[in-house]
Amino acid sequence: MADPFPVQTLASQRAVGILYNTYTTAKSVLNPQDLVALPVNYLQVGSKYQIRARGGLSNIVTTPGTVTFQVMMGSVVVFTTGAIQMTTTANTLLPFDFDVTMRLDSSGSGTSAKFLGMGKLAGIGLTIGSGANPTVTDTFITVPVTAPAVGTGFDSTVSEILDFWVGFSSSNAGNGVQLYDYEVLRLL
Repeated sequence: MADPFPVQTLASQRAVGILYNTYTTAKSVLNPQDLVALPVNYLQVGSKYQIRARGGLSNIVTTPGTVTFQVMMGSVVVFTTGAIQMTTTANTLLPFDFDVTMRLDSSGSGTSAKFLGMGKLAGIGLTIGSGANPTVTDTFITVPVTAPAVGTGFDSTVSEILDFWVGFSSSNAGNGVQLYDYEVLRLL
């Protein structure tokens, strides 16, 4: 018997992304051709989606600041990791691995639709607090770095673009991100 709820790939990055640096306000790091528009009324309460992103992250030595990863519906932040401290050891495009599962808690027009998400972020250039590289080779951080809560509301009755954004607290050519792989899976 066939699985009544097969996992479905909604989006997948087909080529390495552009290296973005020297900015602070979060912005899309996906290749434009890999963005996915979710159809009108596609999202149903209880639906689950897994967003996976893998890439390289660079940071400077002096005051590297923080990095924030966001899942977006159009211009609305539906999930954020919160600010993650970068290490004070300079790194150039060290790997990171972002994996979050989001469940639609409510749907509707205006700002009625909301996701609840939790996941993990791993990266050599990330720390739980400020300071130099951790003594382990990778740091796994449960995200969000605050108590889990539903994200900002959006309109699920219209077509929305699902996107992945990254922002830095410190604008510098040495603070950068490049996406190597990205996918969105519909789990239920």
